Amino acid sequence: MKIANHSVVEMHYTLKDADGTVIDSSEGREPLKYLQGVGNIIPGLEKEMLDKAAGDKFTAVIPPEEAYGPQNPQLIQTLPRSAFGGVEKLEVGMAFRAQSTEGQPIEVEIIDIEGDNVTINGNHPLAGVELHFQVEVVSVREATPEEIDHGHVH
Repeated sequence: MKIANHSVVEMHYTLKDADGTVIDSSEGREPLKYLQGVGNIIPGLEKEMLDKAAGDKFTAVIPPEEAYGPQNPQLIQTLPRSAFGGVEKLEVGMAFRAQSTEGQPIEVEIIDIEGDNVTINGNHPLAGVELHFQVEVVSVREATPEEIDHGHVH
């Protein structure tokens, strides 16, 4: 069976950046299971998965626009230290949950601290990164009506 929309797919993968640094991998773990065609994985990889079958191995290079998007400079802001009321010690690399201007929850990371100025970045950590995947399709099956209705694998 070839991968099509509403297929349940199991795959092993290794994800690297353009320099070859491993970002994530299923090595030593269960394969990743997802429902094709409903946005469970990044759009560029979902496109690459179409028409593959169990046993297929391939590589795919996904540009930022088909992954987590480009870096959005508007999501990098400098705030006063007082905006982090209740947090005694702020450090670069700390992450917080905040709200976007549209009221959506987003993760922000402190990327710089200078005196009372704290710079945060609300971009996804992989925004602006070209992603290099090595993929092995383990299995493909039709999704159940319940999986299709719920939009994920059961």
